[in-house]
Amino acid sequence: MKPTLLLVHGAWHNGAGFSALQKELEALNIKSVTVELPSVGLANAALGDMYADAAVVHKAINSIDGDCVVLGHSYGGVVITQGAAGCSNVKRLIYMTAFMLDAGESLFAAVGGVAPDWWEEAPDKSRLTANIPENIFYNMCTPEVAKKATAALRTQSLVAFNQPLTEVAWKQVPSSYIICDQDNAIPVFAQEAMSGRATDVVRIESDHSPFLCCTKELAQIINTIMSK
Repeated sequence: MKPTLLLVHGAWHNGAGFSALQKELEALNIKSVTVELPSVGLANAALGDMYADAAVVHKAINSIDGDCVVLGHSYGGVVITQGAAGCSNVKRLIYMTAFMLDAGESLFAAVGGVAPDWWEEAPDKSRLTANIPENIFYNMCTPEVAKKATAALRTQSLVAFNQPLTEVAWKQVPSSYIICDQDNAIPVFAQEAMSGRATDVVRIESDHSPFLCCTKELAQIINTIMSK
């Protein structure tokens, strides 16, 4: 039996964003499940932090009956690095244009300690909104897909970006990195630098959201990775 794939979304996003990908994975006989990270929420909601996100992922992994592969998208890479540590049923990690960091590192430090100009900070400094997401996240998607995805975005906990990793799961299990060559959110040179920590690397001609713009191709890539 193939392992179950746990899909971990990135900042501002939610698990439902993977729905099209999950349909393609199902056609390839890959069972997949998602999580909802507490660091993402509506503008008036209390938000969790990175460690709360990691605890959700850790719990989800332990609830899976049998082996699993864990995929983290973007900020989700930070979360799976922390949350998958010590889980004996994790057979591989997949970093999809994701932050693949080491102990003591944080996402904010990884972007150079300077917030990108498309991060909009709330007056109380509790959260961030992503500006111009159609250009940053969905630049290869159809206008219809980009519009729907943009409408589903939420606010993101600011403190989660500043918290350092204390556990490093990729030092315990094999890992794959999917570089997205048309990503406007995480520059390709940054992806390439982080992917040097992975066991193997694959590239896709995609924006930041291959699960929306290159769904079938991404499913095939994941299937190949999970067959290793």
